Amino acid sequence: MAGGFGGPTDGEEFEAKITPIVVISCILAASGGLMFGYDIGISGGVTSMPEFLREFFPVVYKRQQIPGLESNYCKYDNQGLQLFTSSLYIAALIATFFASYTTRVLGRKMSMFIAGIFFIIGTILNAAAQNLIMLIVGRLLLGCGVGFANQAVPLFLSEVAPTRIRGALNLLFQLMCTIGILVANLINYGTARIKGGYGWRISLGLAGIPSLLLTFGALIVTDTPNSLIQRGKLEEGKKVLKRIRGIDNVDPEFLEILEASRAAKEVQHPFRNLFKRRNRPQLIITVFLQFFQQFTGINSVNFYAPVLFQTLGFKHDASLYSSVITGGIMVLGAIVSIFLVDRAGRRMLLLEGGIQMCISHVIIAVILGWKLKDQSNDLDKGMGILVVVIICSFVGSFGWSWGPLCWLVASEIFPLEARSAGQSVTVCINMLFTFVIAQAFLSMLCHFRFGIFLFFAAWCLIMTVFVYFLLPETKGVPIEEMSDVVWRQHWFWKRYMDDYEDEPKEKGYA
Repeated sequence: MAGGFGGPTDGEEFEAKITPIVVISCILAASGGLMFGYDIGISGGVTSMPEFLREFFPVVYKRQQIPGLESNYCKYDNQGLQLFTSSLYIAALIATFFASYTTRVLGRKMSMFIAGIFFIIGTILNAAAQNLIMLIVGRLLLGCGVGFANQAVPLFLSEVAPTRIRGALNLLFQLMCTIGILVANLINYGTARIKGGYGWRISLGLAGIPSLLLTFGALIVTDTPNSLIQRGKLEEGKKVLKRIRGIDNVDPEFLEILEASRAAKEVQHPFRNLFKRRNRPQLIITVFLQFFQQFTGINSVNFYAPVLFQTLGFKHDASLYSSVITGGIMVLGAIVSIFLVDRAGRRMLLLEGGIQMCISHVIIAVILGWKLKDQSNDLDKGMGILVVVIICSFVGSFGWSWGPLCWLVASEIFPLEARSAGQSVTVCINMLFTFVIAQAFLSMLCHFRFGIFLFFAAWCLIMTVFVYFLLPETKGVPIEEMSDVVWRQHWFWKRYMDDYEDEPKEKGYA
């Protein structure tokens, strides 16, 4: 498809074996996704636990106890409750800019270690929280951990992985994220049954396990050759490259990384460099992919799955059980993505996922508009099961498409001199709109009613059209060859590359 909508998928592939050190390093690094997913999944279950609501959000608790006091769609419409969930993401947004500096100057490994420390402290504060302030401060620290982990881990995975399986290894981050969500849902299901009102503390405290895994994993793994060479450690970088590729002749790849590193060192203002003409295609793609990912509506399900199912009329245990099912489906979706991403390609999965999510949203909206009214609920058992099945269809399609691939594409399309800054923008935009959705969803559900699902369906249609026309295929292209092989041959973006040679060589620009 050279020059067409999808673009090329051919590039020089460097010789490399799939070595144990690469697999182990990627699994340890991807544990940052486990922590991220656990945070996403645990908040929804905890905010549906009566004991947690009674202690921190008594207004919401009171609404639950008096039938008919509020509309079915408005039971959980509370800004404080939404702030508990969303505060993590605004902290991640701010932290990612500091993480960009540490990732570039201190390396990917150090940023992952810092993320682990933030996670540990935040977990302790959340589990021991005595008041709302302590709870929110803990969430803010967890958010800082998310900012550092989401900055460093995708870059680490993309730079360590051999070209032919870069997509699959990078998607370990998303697989771990979905496993984290599933584990959180299972733990919530168990702790909700604990007598004594402290089950929520166990749910929040068990986040310490993935926190410790990431922290110790960051101490064990070796930094990427790209990062070491960029920081002037040429011999060490070449030695690590030989170890992870499992061969002695790494000169072609080493020279390519070295050339990219020289270009990167000439860039004195990485964020300003992002807005140079030759980096605009990557920047535009990254911004819109992250924006679209949040407007699939997925985090409405992830954050508030138990709350959403209770709104639909499920009992407390049934709602937690249903969210466990959707968590399991998302894990299966991530596994499907790992298997297909380097075979079918990024574009095909994104297009299929967008269409399937759009259809799922429309069906859910029709069912809710027909059966769920403000003060009455005609959702019988059979129809309730159908809603769960359709939500599973939606979650599964997200799990193999827009969930993992937005992070993968963003981590592999920038040149080395813009990669760290580009990843910061990726995390920033993602966290910004995650915050917006987390803070607004329950209020939107209250005001839009079933129309909230039509709102998300429209966005799913728009993002599918965007991918069809503007996203080139990056499957099988070496990470340092993206500009020449992908962008220069795309029907629309090539105009930004053609003018590159005519730009003045300003100080600070490679």
